[in-house]
Amino acid sequence: MARKSRKHAGAESGRVIQLGPYRCGDGQPMVVIAGLCVIETPDHTVRIAGRLKTILETAGIPFIFKASFDKANRSSVNSYRGPGIVEGLHILERVREEVGVPILTDIHAAEQADSAAEVVDVIQIPAFLCRQTDLLRAAARTDCAVNIKKGQFLAPEDMINAAEKVRSAGNNNILLTERGASFGYHHLVVDFRSLPIMRQTCHLPVCFDATHSVQEPGGLGSATGGRREFIPILARAAAAAGADALFFEVHDNPDRALSDGPNALPLEALPALLDVVRRIDEMVRLGK
Repeated sequence: MARKSRKHAGAESGRVIQLGPYRCGDGQPMVVIAGLCVIETPDHTVRIAGRLKTILETAGIPFIFKASFDKANRSSVNSYRGPGIVEGLHILERVREEVGVPILTDIHAAEQADSAAEVVDVIQIPAFLCRQTDLLRAAARTDCAVNIKKGQFLAPEDMINAAEKVRSAGNNNILLTERGASFGYHHLVVDFRSLPIMRQTCHLPVCFDATHSVQEPGGLGSATGGRREFIPILARAAAAAGADALFFEVHDNPDRALSDGPNALPLEALPALLDVVRRIDEMVRLGK
């Protein structure tokens, strides 16, 4: 696979960054990152990407497609992890060519960064790995934007250290994502103060992951549970709190999804939710 040409000349070391073809941050429209928790089959992935593109274009919202080639932190060793990096990146390349959308995927090891960068626009660092220096710096050395998910165990102001690891490798295209904080066993809570705190502390745009925030980690014993009925409530709250981007994992049949079905948003529910959060986002930005 030949490395894609990316031009990030408009990126700034501050609150406006470049996410693929879009500028994200202060004064910019909200970006939506949406897609599958994990690649299931090639045709399913392309089909969902196409349907999401239509939905987001109709809503008039900048869209980045998300799918993982490997879920390395599944609860059980018997859980489906995905097709792996080689086949997974070929499928994501097919999405890029056939659907024509920018792409985000996550990596779990430093040696995966360069291969992922051949295909995707944004490399995501999973929340559990947000302190891994070698992983962050490897992602930074590609010409991709880097989305760092805040660990469930971190205070929002502590994300300055993760951001500085990426910046130290010469990359200023950094997005920070809130995805809930651990609250006892099997529960997450969201402190929406974390969005302005991360923005002010790190001088970077912020994203809210509305689907992982409703997870119940280990809640099903050998799998993670979730309360998807709360996704719209949290997404609306994040838009009101001034999130620069929203992150959704969606599925056309969440109850049959091979990963994270309990916290996936049903695809048919997305258009109505987007209509509301877009209007909230417009009002918030008009008020600034």
